Amino acid sequence: MIASPHTISPQDYLALERQSPIRHEYRYGLVYAMAGGSDNHDRIAFNLLSLIDNHFGNASNCRFHSGNVKVNYRSDFYYYPDAFVTCDPRDRSDRYIKRYPKLIVEVLSPSTQIFDLGEKFNDYQALETLEEYVLISQDSQCVECRRRTPTNSWQTIVYEPDQLVLLKSINLKFAIADLYRGLDT
Repeated sequence: MIASPHTISPQDYLALERQSPIRHEYRYGLVYAMAGGSDNHDRIAFNLLSLIDNHFGNASNCRFHSGNVKVNYRSDFYYYPDAFVTCDPRDRSDRYIKRYPKLIVEVLSPSTQIFDLGEKFNDYQALETLEEYVLISQDSQCVECRRRTPTNSWQTIVYEPDQLVLLKSINLKFAIADLYRGLDT
């Protein structure tokens, strides 16, 4: 990830982002251009969003979003997760920015993997409503699920081939193979 060399305010970032044809993330005054994803990255995100959509149906108060809607915490960061779910009614007032997600998912890419596993996770922990942070590998059938415990620490569970993945925050269980259906190897 390469940042612009000078800091800007969150307000200036949002004004620039509304006019930009490419997406950027914002972290503590620095702006980062988003790299394009691979076809496998896109397919994994699509498969996950399809599973969530089928799970929720029409009766849910929860909303799920793809990588086109920002998650924000104060003036610290604005990120575009690959997928996330919010069930908080406060997130209904802004169509572009959500502040109360309960589940955030990132599909790991070679260019963002270290950041997603480390600093981005550290940032996301500030979101009090966040219950799960899920990292999905593109290279192998592996899903890492980090869950907030009642004592506000984090527990990590790793799912591998032939296992069922449980997204406890939204009560969704599915075969890990369903995430990787239709991928080119």
